[in-house]
This record gives sequence, C-alpha cells and structure tokens, in this order.
Amino acid sequence: MDELLKIQVRHIFDSANFVRDLGMQLTRIEDEYCESTLVPAERHRQQHGLIHAGVLATMADHTSGCAARGAVGLEHDVVSVEFKINFLRPAVADRLRCRGRVLRAGKTLVICEAEVFAAKDAYEKLVLTDMVTRAVKRAVYAEAPASVRRAHAPQPPGARR
Repeated sequence: MDELLKIQVRHIFDSANFVRDLGMQLTRIEDEYCESTLVPAERHRQQHGLIHAGVLATMADHTSGCAARGAVGLEHDVVSVEFKINFLRPAVADRLRCRGRVLRAGKTLVICEAEVFAAKDAYEKLVLTDMVTRAVKRAVYAEAPASVRRAHAPQPPGARR
C-alpha cells in the first residue's frame, strides 16, 4: 500500500471523534485490510456487564470502513449505506480485536466484512460478524493531513515536489 494512502487511512481513523472517545486504536493497515483494538472499560458495558452492542458495531463499521478507504485510493472516500450484523455470543473481554477486509471494491460501491473477537484469559472468541456496503464518493482534501494535501496539490508544469 502506498505510504500516503496509509497516512490518509490512519488520519481518517484517528479523526473520528466518537471512535477516539471510545479508545479504539488502529493497529494494522494493509491493502484492503485493517485491524483495530480496544481495551474495554466500565463505560463500554451495558446494564448486564457485557460490552455494549454499539461499541462492537462501531468497531466493525469503522475498522472495515478504513479498509474500504484504502481500497478506493486518495481521490475517493467511502460512506456506509447499509450493514448487517450478527452478534454470535455475549462479549466478555479484557481486550477486543476487530479485523476488517474488503470483499469487493467497485467504482460506486465497496463491500466489506468485519469480525470482532473478544479476548479473555488468553483465549479469543468470535463475537460479531458483519457485512457492510459503502458508497464511493470524491475525497474532501480539506480533511486530509497537510502532508497528503501538499503531495497531491496541482503543480505548475516543470515544478518539482
């Protein structure tokens, strides 16, 4: 994966205020693939002490969204338009890990899947799977880091970068 695209994917992941507030960390970026982690705290739990479904759904959506963002290049971005989630078992964990991957990237839609695993006492269990459809749109460069904007700004003929 191009280094500028990795920078852009990381910027998008880190710029989501809600994701940052949850404490999610992007731990791996590859071509059409991302991984994230979260160490659950009391605020991530619902009334029965289990990790809240909204936390798990956010991990799945945002992690696979960053994988999709990497698949469409610097000129485009993605936005979720539909997702289907299967909660396979209650999430009881010391640590959550999400793997998001692109199944198919087209000109107008990107189809992704994500899996969330709950780790407890050195054992990891699959707790969620999802399938997400994303629409492809033009990237908004005002949101890109300055290094990405400079590297892709129009240059006069004969100018050097």
